Amino acid sequence: MVVLAASIVSKSGKVLVSRQFVDMSRIRIEGLLAAFPKLVGTGKQHTYVETENVRYVYQPIEGLYLLLVTNKQSNILEDLDTLRLLSKLVPEYSMSLDEEGICKTAFELIFAFDEVISLGHKENVTVAQVKQYSEMESHEEKLHKLVLQSKINETKDVMKRKASEIDKSKIEKSRGERGGFKGLQGMGSGRIESSFSEMSISNSGSGFGSGSGFGLTTDADSFSSKPKGRPPSSASAPPKGLGMQLGKTQKTNQFLESLKAEGEVILEDVQPKAASSKLAAPPPTDPITLTAEEKLNVTLKRDGGVSNFDVQGTLSLQILNQEDGLIQVQIETGGNPGILFKTHPNINKELFSSENILGLKDPNRPFPTGQTGDAAGVGLLRWRMQSVDESLVPLTINCWPSVSGNETYVSIEYEASSMFDLRNVIISVPLPALREAPNVRQIDGEWRYDPRNSILQWSILLIDNSNRSGSMEFVVPPADSSAFFPISVQFAATSTFSDLKVLNILPLRGGSPPKFSQRTQLIAENYQVV
Repeated sequence: MVVLAASIVSKSGKVLVSRQFVDMSRIRIEGLLAAFPKLVGTGKQHTYVETENVRYVYQPIEGLYLLLVTNKQSNILEDLDTLRLLSKLVPEYSMSLDEEGICKTAFELIFAFDEVISLGHKENVTVAQVKQYSEMESHEEKLHKLVLQSKINETKDVMKRKASEIDKSKIEKSRGERGGFKGLQGMGSGRIESSFSEMSISNSGSGFGSGSGFGLTTDADSFSSKPKGRPPSSASAPPKGLGMQLGKTQKTNQFLESLKAEGEVILEDVQPKAASSKLAAPPPTDPITLTAEEKLNVTLKRDGGVSNFDVQGTLSLQILNQEDGLIQVQIETGGNPGILFKTHPNINKELFSSENILGLKDPNRPFPTGQTGDAAGVGLLRWRMQSVDESLVPLTINCWPSVSGNETYVSIEYEASSMFDLRNVIISVPLPALREAPNVRQIDGEWRYDPRNSILQWSILLIDNSNRSGSMEFVVPPADSSAFFPISVQFAATSTFSDLKVLNILPLRGGSPPKFSQRTQLIAENYQVV
């Protein structure tokens, strides 16, 4: 038996992973894999297809094909045995059996294929042995990493002690030169010492705390501080001799850090970030975090109606401590008959169907733990809902362009369903090429014009019961109505269509259930009006 290649391809013929075990050109393997979808017939029970030169032995895996390309002299029974072993390995390494999941774990799958097939011949191994060979944990490597990390930590401790000693010596020296800051706070603001003391130690929190007191800013307000309870005249002008000075901010921050180390309470200003920056999800603090996320793909027709409505949801589990891995998750679904749930291959389906409990088939096997920065977690459950019912659409957009003389008047209105409160809504309207920004005459919310991409963005921070509908009107030079489509929409919500809730965490070893938290979000992944 000689296996030429082991591959995973989509039903449309797209090659996701392919591992060749004999010397063959790339053009040949691509030609063989490209011909496979054309040879597979519909409604047939066969798991192999033969051509003049090769034999295809395959097995469907959800929307994909696991495929072995062999020569015609190979033993088909051994080929089927090899195929069965590979089909057991794929779910072990890929948490989701779709294109995205396979591509994310492509190298892990290739390494596993190499352990099963060597030079075209099957090795006598099991799934457990393949996983053990692939991991190959080295005690010497772990020991080396521990020693290296201990040296790094020791160096950091020494650096902190040295920095603390230097800061303390600077503080003592500055106190000796100035004779103490507290005695100078009652003096007028025209002196350097008084102004310095007010801006760094007063409860106003401005000045040096924000890093803008002596940076590259030329505004007079940046050099002064307005503490609460003091007259504005005490900080109306900057003191003399303290103009723009490069490098001053770093020294001041060091001085403030030293005061904080001695127990002084210093309030600092925090500069607000730009509104366009996305808020990152906070890292999990509870031992167990479950995230229910739904991605919404909707295509609406400009004249009304729904062309596509697709909701895809996932429930992921993230465990910080390894000792909390032996658990089961009890959930409650909203009872929506249009939603189809599908568990991970390693989850006990019978337990989920009868009691709505998510647990591994092997109760002695713990769930994998993840790092704090790993926001993805382990996928437990997936669901999907498709419909053409327009009443399920959370946000509808109506666009009415009309040409009048040398101008085009565009009126856009939105209507939001009462099912969801939408946050960070951005409606992006394409515009024809313009020399200047459009004339926005009326808007419920805020707008921004992107001249590079010629897009007008209408943003609403929150849509709730107080503003379920809104409108915007703007004027541009004459243009065809099709130039304002497709309209793209982005938003998020804290409730979902499935209304999935986590009721309890059931420990398998007994004892009190560990603390857990649940995050729920709905994201408009691809939401357009065409």
